[in-house]
Amino acid sequence: MELPRRIVASLSLETLPRHAYATVHMIEWSRLGVAEARRLRELGFDEGVEVEVLHRARFGRGPVACRIGRMTVALRRAVAAAVLVAPAAA
Repeated sequence: MELPRRIVASLSLETLPRHAYATVHMIEWSRLGVAEARRLRELGFDEGVEVEVLHRARFGRGPVACRIGRMTVALRRAVAAAVLVAPAAA
């Protein structure tokens, strides 16, 4: 039985495995400051956009590097945690 499209198993961009493709499901804008939210929008983060985590700093600290379109972007962990993604279908 197929689930309705509104019910999507999502995880944060912060916890997405490296080199796994995912689609942005939702961004929790209320968790972000005004400047951080503006930066995400300017970089093209929005629902439906495909992303890939390329690198994480060691020991769970530091930024998360991800690819969105043809850009490589570094996000603070708190910002990456506010971006909920749905893993791409295999």
